[in-house]
Amino acid sequence: QVQLVESGGGLVQPGGSLRLSCAASGFTFNYYGIGWFRQAPGKEREGVSWIRPSGGSTYSANSVKGRFTISRDNAKNTVYLQMNSLQPEDTAVYYCAARIGGRLFRLPKSAEVNYWGQGTQVTVSS
Repeated sequence: QVQLVESGGGLVQPGGSLRLSCAASGFTFNYYGIGWFRQAPGKEREGVSWIRPSGGSTYSANSVKGRFTISRDNAKNTVYLQMNSLQPEDTAVYYCAARIGGRLFRLPKSAEVNYWGQGTQVTVSS
């Protein structure tokens, strides 16, 4: 049974930081690209950050470049998203996502994802 379990969301003030984690099970983790999407109320789900199976390359949305860092630990089947300098526009539900194979050299589209987590709420507000 495939599972992607996110943790680390919460309420933070503007300029603050959070670290999201996603623990994966039920599939061969190092065969999959993995990353984060987010969805704000009334908006479409959008790709945030993505890391290739080996961890050698990462891709991020322009809106988070320089602020968010994605990493993975294949020994722990876990992916992380370090979010710094958070702003109110970062408020959303953040979803962990996985896609098999290493032929994708960009952020995936939602339809290209094989597995999704349940999501974790991130709220940036004073």
